[in-house]
Amino acid sequence: MAENKRLKNVISWLISQELVETQEDFAVKLDCNPSYLSQIVTGTKPLSKKFAQKIIDFCDKINIDYLFGEGDMLRGDEKAVKLSESNMGGIPLIPVNAAAGFGKGEFQIMEYECDRYVVPMFKGAEFLIPVKGNSMMPKYNSGDVVACKNIPLQDIFFQWNKVYVLDTIQGALIKRIKQGSDDDHILIVSENPKYDPFELHKEKINGVALVIGVIRLE
Repeated sequence: MAENKRLKNVISWLISQELVETQEDFAVKLDCNPSYLSQIVTGTKPLSKKFAQKIIDFCDKINIDYLFGEGDMLRGDEKAVKLSESNMGGIPLIPVNAAAGFGKGEFQIMEYECDRYVVPMFKGAEFLIPVKGNSMMPKYNSGDVVACKNIPLQDIFFQWNKVYVLDTIQGALIKRIKQGSDDDHILIVSENPKYDPFELHKEKINGVALVIGVIRLE
């Protein structure tokens, strides 16, 4: 059974709205075992209509049909709000926890209530994402914001030694990409020498975006 990416989308949106803190917290609020929710998210167990209704009872902004593969995630009135916000222009700043897990052929990003910024030199950028941690120092510091452009996942051609944002099972990774040991793998490289490079199978990548610029606060 395939991973339930739509349920993951819903959970990430709830986190971005600060309605829940984590997936485990969401399970507690639904009065269910966190391992049971995890099994539904990973596809080990099917999503039942009864459980889907519990999700809607918790947040009635969610469109129950979306959970079963149809329509938009938010109900009609909420969708109108999202469309109105999207007309504001600028580049959306995506929280790290909302950026992970949305790849479906390309790096897809939630833009619900994201702050948006006009940055003229980042022409072509489709989203901004903050750097978290020190694995990319000194090139990028924790707290820096990188501008990214979506890259179609089908027949992707990596530019070796460029920095990308990858949507993986580990979350959103901002790393330099080099050629792997074979055509099925890429080498993930950190700028910080304390972090060892590692290979990643291309099938483990759900989405890709190229980093095209950085904003740094002194």
